[in-house]
Amino acid sequence: MSQALFYVIDPQVDSSLSGTDPIYTLACQLAQHAYMAQQLIYIHCQDQQQAHDIDELLWQFEPQAFVPHNLKGEGPMTGAPVEIGFDRLGPNKKRHLLLNLADQTPSFAVNFGQIFDFVANNDNDKAKARDRYRQYRALGIALTTQNLATHPLNLV
Repeated sequence: MSQALFYVIDPQVDSSLSGTDPIYTLACQLAQHAYMAQQLIYIHCQDQQQAHDIDELLWQFEPQAFVPHNLKGEGPMTGAPVEIGFDRLGPNKKRHLLLNLADQTPSFAVNFGQIFDFVANNDNDKAKARDRYRQYRALGIALTTQNLATHPLNLV
């Protein structure tokens, strides 16, 4: 059975300081951690611009923390450990982990054992996250949440 974990972003995190959306940063950190655990990851984005933003952010990681990745349809024939896409079809091959950055629950979510999704700190994004939560539940996916303000992420 698939499991989805919603990360509720800490309201104290100020994206204006780093210039990067805290959800993007968290998604890339989770991808790095999963890659180090030898998992194959698919990062599902809302649109092409967001996919390019995530691609660029992964390129900015420290050289010793490089995460091999590619945009869907680019890179080696066998694909990189992290694939970034935004279409309705999902990844080009079976992957362990889905990081969903899109506003909707992708129909292919049930093909993953583990799903990470995110709840931002504004009412509009919270409403979209609630819709995704209901969509995952309707698909029979087990759901949990982690509030990063009270239970910070420990990727060590």
